[in-house]
Amino acid sequence: MTPLRIGIIGCGKIAQVRHIPEYAANPNAQLVGFFDLSKDRAAQVAAPFGGRVFDSYQDLLADSGIDAVSVCTANVSHAEIVIAALQAGKHVLAEKPMATTLEDCERIVEVAAGSDKLLMLDHNQRFTKAHEMARDLVASGVIGDLLGFRTTFGHSGPETWSVDPGPSTWFFNPAMTTMGAIGDLGVHKTDIVHFLTGERVVEVTAKLSTLEKKDASGAPIPVDDHAVAVYTLSSGAVGTMTASWCFHGGEDNSTVLLGKNGVIRVYDDPDFQVIIERAGQAPDKRAVEPMQTNDAPQASSRVIDAFVDAVLNGKPSPMPASEALAAMRAVFAAMESSRTGHSVAIPENRS
Repeated sequence: MTPLRIGIIGCGKIAQVRHIPEYAANPNAQLVGFFDLSKDRAAQVAAPFGGRVFDSYQDLLADSGIDAVSVCTANVSHAEIVIAALQAGKHVLAEKPMATTLEDCERIVEVAAGSDKLLMLDHNQRFTKAHEMARDLVASGVIGDLLGFRTTFGHSGPETWSVDPGPSTWFFNPAMTTMGAIGDLGVHKTDIVHFLTGERVVEVTAKLSTLEKKDASGAPIPVDDHAVAVYTLSSGAVGTMTASWCFHGGEDNSTVLLGKNGVIRVYDDPDFQVIIERAGQAPDKRAVEPMQTNDAPQASSRVIDAFVDAVLNGKPSPMPASEALAAMRAVFAAMESSRTGHSVAIPENRS
C-alpha cells in the first residue's frame, strides 16, 4: 500500500507529542511537509524525517505531493486552514476546538459535505478502550435508563506543558484562542457525553470564571480558566460538565453515568478504568487501560491510525464535522449562558 503523504501545519506541542510521532509509527503514513509560524521550529521538527519546510501553509497546500494534513495551529486559524485544505483537495485531521465561532463551525460542515475529501476532528477521547466499553454498556441497558451524569477534565493548566510554557503561552491570549478551558478541555467532555450516551446536549446553564491564572503582566487572563456547565440531554437526563485549568493535584478526566439500575464510573479510579455498581451486587471493576495524559511516555491516541486507515480504505470519517458541531453548539451555549446569566436552549441538537 502506498503510504499517505502527510503535511503538518503547526509544529507546536500537540503536533510534537501526538501527531508527528504517531504518523512516524504508522507504516502507511509518510511525513513529507511541515509549516509553522516559527520556521526554525518547523525545520527542527522536520529534520528527522527529511521533510520539506514551507514558507506558508498556502504553499504546503499547493504541493501535489501531499495527500493529507494535520491542522495543529492556534484556535482562531482552524476554520481558515481547514476550509482551505479541503478546497485544495487534501484530506484533513484537525485539532479541537473545531473553530471559534458557530458560523465558522457551520461553514466547515458545509464545505466538508461538498468535498470528496475526508475531514476528521481530533476528539481523541472517543478512541480510548474504556470509553468504548462504557458506551457499549450504556447501550446494552446494564444501568437502565440514563438519569444523570458528571464529567470532568481538570489539570494545572497549559502553561505547564505548551510549546512556549509560562504565562505568555498562546492559550492565555484571546486573540489566538477566543475561549479558555471550556474550549481546550470542555469540548472533549461535551463530546464524550454525546458519545457515551448516544444523546446530545439540548440546554445549558453555565458559569465560566477566571479564578487564578495570570498573564505575563500579572493581570488575570481574559479567558476562562474554570468552567462549570449544567447540561440537559434530549431524554431529560441532567448532569454537570467541569473543565478546569485549576486542578493542582492529580489530573481528573472522569465521567460518572447514573442510571435507574446502577452507575458506571469511567476513569474514576486509578486502577480500574470502568466500574459498574448496582444495588445489592459487588462492584464490577474492570482494568482496561490507563487514561492518556500530557505526561511522558505517551500512549498512542489511536486517532492518527484511525485517520490514515479511513483515508486509505475509503471509510467514513471516524469523527465527522457534524458530530464536532453538536459539541461546539453546547460550548458556545455555555459561553452565552455565562455571559447573560440565562439558560440557553439548543434546538438544533434535537434533530
